[in-house]
Amino acid sequence: VQLVESGGGSVQVGGSLRLSCVASGDTISRYCMGWFRQIPDKEREGVAGIESDGSTSYADSVKGRFTISRDNAKNTVALQMNSLKSEDTALYYCAATGDSWGGDFGHWGQGTQVTVS
Repeated sequence: VQLVESGGGSVQVGGSLRLSCVASGDTISRYCMGWFRQIPDKEREGVAGIESDGSTSYADSVKGRFTISRDNAKNTVALQMNSLKSEDTALYYCAATGDSWGGDFGHWGQGTQVTVS
């Protein structure tokens, strides 16, 4: 499955952004989908995941502010980010796995930059 992210950009602290991920090459309905982020010189962090059954997981740092959703009919996954903080600044990646949220993600997009200032 190929993944393409969009929706990144620059926003002020307290603002909102909605990231989208469009999949092709396979249906996402059988995949666990996730959003990850990475800051230069730091490890990649799992932000939010949504299983094939719709159950969700979030990093503690984004709980209550971010919401992940999926539309299997449109083969898309979204990440709604509200109350953004400067520490949310990162390159955000969409990823897919045939495993679960804690498993190994083998399919990745190219990333979309989010800058909060």
